[in-house]
Amino acid sequence: MEHIFFDNWQALFRTGLISILAYVSLITLLRLFGKRTLSKMNAFDLVVTVALGSTLATILLNKDVTLAQGVLALALLIGMQFVVTWSSLHVRWVRKLATGEPTMLLYQGTFLPVALGWTRVTEDEVRAAVRNAGAATLDEVKAVVLETDGSFSVVRRGGGSGESSLIGVNRPSGIPPPHTNR
Repeated sequence: MEHIFFDNWQALFRTGLISILAYVSLITLLRLFGKRTLSKMNAFDLVVTVALGSTLATILLNKDVTLAQGVLALALLIGMQFVVTWSSLHVRWVRKLATGEPTMLLYQGTFLPVALGWTRVTEDEVRAAVRNAGAATLDEVKAVVLETDGSFSVVRRGGGSGESSLIGVNRPSGIPPPHTNR
């Protein structure tokens, strides 16, 4: 209990110096690999962000981890995330594995119980999303989609003339595929 508030000046100096150097290294790596690294895009990105925070904390507070080891760990995490996101742009199965697919929860005013069960979303949460989108009734809504980042998208009924925004959305059998209104 004797070193609970203060150990020695050398330990404080080390923590201060390592904090500054690790922070500068992390910012440099993030700038090199792009904005996507810390975006809240999906569960995969969230896991990488949490891992980066945990690694940074370990670098700052663990005397057994050198700055070089910590920066290497940060670079590897960011580099692996870069490879996965680059691959997901070019290979569909990697994209599906890393980010999942959006799921339709409501279609033409009717809840889709199977999809609600898969995603563990309640009807009340869907209704809240519909209200949040400014719709007074479910009949005003063509679809509600749970996106890969956990947010809800509410697609209103309308007579647009372009490609449907529902293409690529996971939907239960019996729901017709979206089409183009061209």
